[in-house]
Amino acid sequence: MHTDRISVKGMKDENDAEKVSKTLHSVWGIQQVEVSLLKGEALVSYDEKAASFVDFQQAIRDLGYEVAFSDAPFHADLK
Repeated sequence: MHTDRISVKGMKDENDAEKVSKTLHSVWGIQQVEVSLLKGEALVSYDEKAASFVDFQQAIRDLGYEVAFSDAPFHADLK
């Protein structure tokens, strides 16, 4: 399993954070999602063979938010 921290810009309230969480959970290959409204980011654990950053980016952009890899130093391969 692979984990990335993704910056999500434009979330204004918990409803926005919940929409992002539900949308990311619907992406094939996602194992775990944690969305932080305060930090403006999502921590996403996924199977690299089934999903990629491009999949997350498109799903979040379809909701109307901006997305990028977070500047925060985090990147882990969990097995």
